[in-house]
Amino acid sequence: MNEEQRALFFKLSVCKGIGNLGMLKVLDFSMNYNNIADFSKEEIIHIAEIRTYQKIFLHSWEYWTRENKSLRSFQEHHSFITILDDDYPTYLKQIYNCPVLLFYQGNIALLKNPCLSFVGARSSSVYGINVVRQLVPKMIEHGLTIVSGLAKGIDSVSHQVAMHHSGQTIGVIGTGLDYCYPKETAHVQRKMMAEQLVISEYPNGTKPRKYHFPMRNRIIAGISLGTCVIEAGKKSGSLITAQAALEYGREVFAVPGNSLDLRSDGCHTLIQEGAKCTICPQDILEEIQNFSI
Repeated sequence: MNEEQRALFFKLSVCKGIGNLGMLKVLDFSMNYNNIADFSKEEIIHIAEIRTYQKIFLHSWEYWTRENKSLRSFQEHHSFITILDDDYPTYLKQIYNCPVLLFYQGNIALLKNPCLSFVGARSSSVYGINVVRQLVPKMIEHGLTIVSGLAKGIDSVSHQVAMHHSGQTIGVIGTGLDYCYPKETAHVQRKMMAEQLVISEYPNGTKPRKYHFPMRNRIIAGISLGTCVIEAGKKSGSLITAQAALEYGREVFAVPGNSLDLRSDGCHTLIQEGAKCTICPQDILEEIQNFSI
């Protein structure tokens, strides 16, 4: 992607009223016409098929056009890769609505590693934490990079166990990289931005919004060979990640729990629906080593 295109898509990423699907349509148009990047606001609206939020987009586009110097300065404070860059993860390109931009802090080379995601309950039990401590070190030994969402509970424990065992781990968040959400895992996020990798499709200044997290979950599933769910209730967001993994043709693993513990209801449903019942590291490794897309 040339510099003019990078500037265009960064501008679109900070504009309100256009989403990633709209940006993908603009990118496709640009690539089909010699990588042009000089679009009018009317052309963007037409190409991206912006309807409901036209006024919001126009106001935002016009603001950043007037504040072009501030926009360039803002861009310089971000590290990001695009879907056309060599560093962009191959598996993520294969999913529906793959992010046009990925903002990052840390070691971007980790995106080239084979990855496995671990997700689960925020209010994890001692049992769930012990399962993470049993599974993650073996994944590290076999060269897998651990991916999760830096949430409380299973997510943050998975990152911490990976680092404790000198492994590599990637955090995917639903805010700008200048936000730590939730605050309880801020220390983990900061450590990972310094020593591992944290990525987001949202520019700095983006606060947490409820709809950001299902979008984040598609990235977690998309960059991973498979997703392991440890403790998830029937309405857990972890099931969104598992469902995305299934849709992308990736492996899904679910750890069974106490039949009387509501935190495991979602895992038991996944197992009933065909997820791999996982009680030891080998249950994952024997599937992953034969995995291909």
